[in-house]
Amino acid sequence: MPNPPYATSIDLLTLHTLRCIGFAGLPRVAQAIGLPESDVESELIDLAVAGLVTYASGDFGGWGLTEAGVAADAERISAELDAAGTRATVSRAYDGFLVLNPELLDLCTAWQLRSVDGVAVPNDHTDSAYDSRLLARFADLDQRADGACADLFASMLRFRRYRTRLTTALTRAGSGALDYVSDDLESYHTVWFQLHEDLLVTLGIPRH
Repeated sequence: MPNPPYATSIDLLTLHTLRCIGFAGLPRVAQAIGLPESDVESELIDLAVAGLVTYASGDFGGWGLTEAGVAADAERISAELDAAGTRATVSRAYDGFLVLNPELLDLCTAWQLRSVDGVAVPNDHTDSAYDSRLLARFADLDQRADGACADLFASMLRFRRYRTRLTTALTRAGSGALDYVSDDLESYHTVWFQLHEDLLVTLGIPRH
């Protein structure tokens, strides 16, 4: 029988999510994790007491990792891979992801800019046929990404949240909320970028 998927502790999940999405307010952190804000806030407060995260108040305030938090996350995530026995699985998913990443970037560029008489101009989204063709290509890419990461999603629960968020973004974009392709904080491109960051951080690979 296959091993059950590995479940990350909530405190590490909170710390690591903040590491991957960057400085953010409570609602965004909770959305990325997929837990109630009250639960996430409690974890953030405990992490702040431990000196691993810090909070900035004000209109543009939010939570961020301290240097100690970055170091602690790297150490604990590496230990988690060894405990779960999933280092090879994450590496394979990363290799598959790298193959698809340039295509995702090209699609996002095509979504934001289009060629008119040989000149690149901003896509004003008035050509629904053009947008529909691109959304179909995003959907095709998404299916291939799902296949590349299937073993990862099956073996580590924390990575399944990306699958949910990517599906949600693509569904909303297909329903007319076009910001969910590349502009919203929960857009397909944003979530994809965070998955990329998570794979890098989990494997201890510096972003170039």
